[in-house]
Amino acid sequence: MFVPMQLHLPSPIEQLEEPLYEKMGVQIFVKREDLIHPLISGNKWRKLKYSLQKAAEEGKQHVVTFGGAYSNHVLATAVAAQALGLQASAIIRGEDQHNEVLNYCKSVGMKLHFVDRLSYTDKNECLERFFKDNTEIFVIPEGGASSEGVQGCEEIMAENIESFDHIFCAAGTGTTAAGLYSYIQKNNLNTTLHVVPVLKNGDFIQNEIANHISIKERFTLHTGYHFGGYAKSTTELLRFIIGFYHSHQILLDQVYTGKMVFGLHDLIAKRYFAPSSRILWLHTGGLTGLHGVKKELVEIDVTFAELLDKSFN
Repeated sequence: MFVPMQLHLPSPIEQLEEPLYEKMGVQIFVKREDLIHPLISGNKWRKLKYSLQKAAEEGKQHVVTFGGAYSNHVLATAVAAQALGLQASAIIRGEDQHNEVLNYCKSVGMKLHFVDRLSYTDKNECLERFFKDNTEIFVIPEGGASSEGVQGCEEIMAENIESFDHIFCAAGTGTTAAGLYSYIQKNNLNTTLHVVPVLKNGDFIQNEIANHISIKERFTLHTGYHFGGYAKSTTELLRFIIGFYHSHQILLDQVYTGKMVFGLHDLIAKRYFAPSSRILWLHTGGLTGLHGVKKELVEIDVTFAELLDKSFN
């Protein structure tokens, strides 16, 4: 098994209790992928694992990837590359800027290349601009969206989560969902996968997943919980994240897990699930994204914002 650093695997599964679950007669569990590593957490490691292994097998010494200014994937790639003794670069969407995430990436040796949003849409042109004729680089797609990423995410399902009626995950590229669903199909599990896209018009996620695995049954897409689109949030969502932390001492982010758990709670309240259903949701990490809404969090709950700062130090 390719594990080049100290990782906490398998990630634990915890049962959560609150009046809503008891009232609706459902059992709720969370797989704490966020506890795998402080910075290479959740599905970020799962999607990087086999890409980094492939880079090593090919003798590549320089990994290049893509992402936004608060990308947890870029951060995880930077930290993992440093642990492996690899050079790392990232092409960042948007203007040159400084924030906690990008500063940390640079502090562990990653080189950042900023491009405008229009240019960013042509990844091949970006690679040509910064790495022309460089045969030593190994390119990892944005978000780790690759067949290697799907392979890594399949392994989540092998870690004692076969006994649940429903499994929930958030989706940006669909890579994690494809891995989970692939395992469900291969092992003929009596489990329904629920996918919550975090972008507007998230129906495309189903096509992305279908690029990796044929979708037959026991698959549901919930497209109504994007809160305005990718990386968008509202006061309602941020208040939910803060309240969930106070109830369970588990941090959620406003980009992925916050939207997914909000959706799950909404469905539970609407009696979507049969009584006695065993439901597990996947905590995919990505908590550094909370820095992007620090000002809003201070305005809602300064104590929570202070706690957030401590959790990243």
